[in-house]
Amino acid sequence: MNPPVVFRPIVLADLDRLEEINAANVPEVGDVDRDRMTFLIDESSIAIAADVDGEVVGFCLVLPPGSTYDSLNYRWFAERHPEAMYLDRVAFDASVVGRGYGTALYGEVERIIARDHADADGLALEVNVDPPNEPSLGFHRKLGFVPVGRQRAKGIEVEMMHKSFS
Repeated sequence: MNPPVVFRPIVLADLDRLEEINAANVPEVGDVDRDRMTFLIDESSIAIAADVDGEVVGFCLVLPPGSTYDSLNYRWFAERHPEAMYLDRVAFDASVVGRGYGTALYGEVERIIARDHADADGLALEVNVDPPNEPSLGFHRKLGFVPVGRQRAKGIEVEMMHKSFS
C-alpha cells in the first residue's frame, strides 16, 4: 500500500524542490527559472504541493481567468474559454508516478474549484502531442477532459483540453 499523500498550499520553502521536480519533467511541462516559478505561484488561485511523509513529491498550479500570464496556451484558452480555470502545470517525482497521487490531486483541484471558484465553467489544460505524451493524453481523457483544439508554440504541438463543470 502506498503512503498517504497530503495536499497543502505551496510555501516559499518548497521552491527548490518544485524547481527540481519541474526540471525533471521538461518537456512535459515548460522549463522555468526561480523568478518565473515564483510568478506562477503568485498568479495561481490554486498552488498545491503533494506531500508524502514530509517530502514534496509533486505540485500543481492553476491560474484563474484574467491573469496577466503571457503563456500562448493560457491566452488561447482566455480567448476561447474565458471562464475556465487553467491548469498550467502538474508534475510529480518519477519515484511516485503510477501510485494514484495524480488522480487524487485532480480530485483535490476540482474540490477547490467547486468550493472557491463556482463560477468557473471548467478546467483547461494542454498536453504535448509532438513530442507525444500518450500517458498524459490517456490519463486526461480518462478523467473526462475532451480535446477542444491544437496549437504549436516553441516547436511543441499541444492538444488543448477542457473539462466542463456545468
